[in-house]
Amino acid sequence: MFKAFSKGISQLNDGPTRQVLIISIGLALAVFITLWSAVAYTLTNTAFFQMGWLETAVDVLGGLATGVLTWFLFPGVVSAVVSLFLERVADCVEDRHYPDLAKTDGQPFSDSLMSSLRFLVIFVILNLLMLPFLFFPPVFPFVFYGVNGYLLSREYFELVALRRLDPEPAKALRKANQGQLFVAGVVIAFLLTIPVINLITPVVATATIIHLFEGWRRKAATQLATR
Repeated sequence: MFKAFSKGISQLNDGPTRQVLIISIGLALAVFITLWSAVAYTLTNTAFFQMGWLETAVDVLGGLATGVLTWFLFPGVVSAVVSLFLERVADCVEDRHYPDLAKTDGQPFSDSLMSSLRFLVIFVILNLLMLPFLFFPPVFPFVFYGVNGYLLSREYFELVALRRLDPEPAKALRKANQGQLFVAGVVIAFLLTIPVINLITPVVATATIIHLFEGWRRKAATQLATR
């Protein structure tokens, strides 16, 4: 897995990948600004509590609350948005490391869009349900990175795997390697919460999962051939 992440980071040295990286960074910044504004507007214009003093406290702490919620939601939102534009990154990784692979058209844009929207809805709901764990600091990081690691690992795996496999074989491959995939997802979730680093993480994550996917796929094919 370390090797896969190392290759994913080194992909940033690739010229065509850097072009996509610039687009990815621009989208990530736009997502952050939009998300910050939306959260701030919602907190300012929505009455969440009936008790006046509690509502006042939320308003006073609005800046802090906005920051916390934006930090909460940014990993999934940016992944859902940027994933629609990462097909080129996948092509660059395969051209550089897997030239034997045939070209693929990938998923239709409509399918990718629906998949991203479905992931985004699930992500937002689960992360909002996790908010109470903020009151239990020792537990919160494990819950936050565990849940988001699982969600993000599936999102990036499907982005990569469905370019090459039908849904059922892709699902079987994911389940066969779910332990390693979960750990990779936790690392991706962590990187997406680090300022500045989170701007390049979608590109690195895509490249990393491609290396893991190809390793698992080729290993499974070899085991099947030797039976």
